Amino acid sequence: MNTFLKIATGVVIAGLVVFILFRYFFVFGRGVKAGELNYVVEKGYLFKTYEGKLIQSGIRSKAPGSVQSYEFEFSIADPAIAKKLMVNSGKMVQLHYKEYVGTLPWRGYSNFVVDSILSITDLPR
Repeated sequence: MNTFLKIATGVVIAGLVVFILFRYFFVFGRGVKAGELNYVVEKGYLFKTYEGKLIQSGIRSKAPGSVQSYEFEFSIADPAIAKKLMVNSGKMVQLHYKEYVGTLPWRGYSNFVVDSILSITDLPR
């Protein structure tokens, strides 16, 4: 009985470790989003994180002949990237991001975490 209890405890602990690694540290997807940078802010009570919003336009709507706007909300892990984006609000940006299954308080509020800036350009006039 004592051996069974040790094995069962080991299996439960291993399962819990695998679950936590998959849920919070496994990168589910990677991608690039482009659009007009709306804002980047630092927020949080205990863990200060950087959060931002990108407005993507030109996405087709279900109604023919109309254009629908889409907002991409993201977190930023690197303070240097966040500060660079803060001074470039209102410009067209291309951001590379990682998508996680779950969020962590010190990583941000969003499942999408921006890890690099591919380009920043002025909006066409």
